[in-house]
Amino acid sequence: MRMDSSKRAMRGFSLIEIILVVIIIATLSAMVVPRLAGRSDQARQVATKTDIEVNIPTALKLYELDNGFLPSTEQGLLALLQKPTTTPIPENWNGPYLEKMPVDAWGRPYQYQSPGTNRPHDYDLSSLGKDPKPDATKDDIVNWVVAAEAKK
Repeated sequence: MRMDSSKRAMRGFSLIEIILVVIIIATLSAMVVPRLAGRSDQARQVATKTDIEVNIPTALKLYELDNGFLPSTEQGLLALLQKPTTTPIPENWNGPYLEKMPVDAWGRPYQYQSPGTNRPHDYDLSSLGKDPKPDATKDDIVNWVVAAEAKK
């Protein structure tokens, strides 16, 4: 009797049992994956909005507090990582204000302009979104729209 129970323990799974498990996993995946498929784009949009709304503006405000002005368009966001050598040269630069050069969730650099066209007394900060074409307003993420949405 002892020998039979040890043979059963060593027997393993039959091919039918393995096929049933694979079918169950495939069925569950077929139900769950479509629900999660659109979430990655949504998560990228949220991450990019957070950069445009909070992370980069915080670094720009610190830069402005230290120096009395924002980086120029030519200096760009690189001025938050290393002290600019072009005018206006910040005399009280206490950076780096960011750990690394900011890129959007699609791996592209943010567009920065100071003074801004859409926010003339401030700066324009934007991402081209999923579609890398400029002015594709459906997916572009821009600080002048994000700020307007936040006020509502």
